[in-house]
Amino acid sequence: MRAAVSSLASVEWDLSYSVESGPGAIARLNAVFTSRGLSRPLIVTDPGFARLDHLATLKAQLATSGITCAQFDEIHANPSDADAQAAARCYRDHDADCIIAIGGGSAMDGAKGAVLIARQNRYALWDFDYNDSVPTDLSAADFPPLITVPTTAGTGAEGDSTAMLIDSRRGTKECVHHPLARPAKIILDPHFTLGLPADMTAWTGLDALTHALESYLVPMFHPLSDGAALQGLALIWESLEESVANGENLAARSNMLTGSFLAGVGFLKGLGLVHAISHMVGAACHTHHGMTNAILLPAVLRFNRAALETRLPMIAHAMRLEDARFETFYAAVCSLLDRLDIPRGLAGIGVSHDIVEGLLPAIEGDPAYATNPIHCPREALAELIHGAIDAAR
Repeated sequence: MRAAVSSLASVEWDLSYSVESGPGAIARLNAVFTSRGLSRPLIVTDPGFARLDHLATLKAQLATSGITCAQFDEIHANPSDADAQAAARCYRDHDADCIIAIGGGSAMDGAKGAVLIARQNRYALWDFDYNDSVPTDLSAADFPPLITVPTTAGTGAEGDSTAMLIDSRRGTKECVHHPLARPAKIILDPHFTLGLPADMTAWTGLDALTHALESYLVPMFHPLSDGAALQGLALIWESLEESVANGENLAARSNMLTGSFLAGVGFLKGLGLVHAISHMVGAACHTHHGMTNAILLPAVLRFNRAALETRLPMIAHAMRLEDARFETFYAAVCSLLDRLDIPRGLAGIGVSHDIVEGLLPAIEGDPAYATNPIHCPREALAELIHGAIDAAR
């Protein structure tokens, strides 16, 4: 097990968010533009959202303030460096002055990648690799202002500067970021999630649930992130099933959107093996990230049991469980996955045993692997994944 959390550790807490939240929050976006002197946004989204009425309505709203929008809607479900580069070219062609990322986590990641290279040409996209030192001779003015409008309650990607993209050179999912490229404004309007189908609501919601659990277990003294993770967990656990069963319940949708954002604040600490594995499985097999996380979660919970049991009292309280025993917690999670029709193994979404060995080095290089509360050597990692392919719960 990794070192225990200690308040005597030397850590940096860097939290800065400007959030407009609640039903109708999108109406305040015009004032955000005028107060900042912005008038030519590039909207970055995915093809699915581009077909919805929400986007046309938003454009019409902005037009009343003389705001002229361009649109890039070719972000893939598993976005790549090519998506971010194409969005950046569109930004320059439009002579844009900011970016609106609207959609799920894919749109957020594609847009955040574009932000890094749209306004400056000294550095290429992978010069911002999360595993390397960030360029220090850039200022906030080198990055377009970014406004994020999530339409799913799951990824938490609307709150930070990190983008997860497929590296076309290596065929793996990697992170890029710069701390000065974080979102300038976050709009949490649950109306944008009302049309999300039940299966996508479940998969993205379980992604958020995983964020809350994994980030809370990261062995780092960060009470601000821990508090956000626990509050996010409470909101998600209370409202996920209702959001799936009754997608028009605005209160449940609002709880999910807020909970997802808070879980995203939680993962400023890092994540764990669920995400480290899911990132690379998604890159290799193009599986849905939230679904992949949900399948893997029970197997990783069992692996992390020793670390989890020391933190279960607060988790059990957030989930309103009858006691703080691992068996009670684990059964509650597995029962939820059953009720939401999550496959019991990765084989159910097309993942085969023959890819495992090739994924192991990439998983070990993922930042989330390093922050898992219990070290997982390669042999144990391979065993965990093979087991999860057949039956993760």
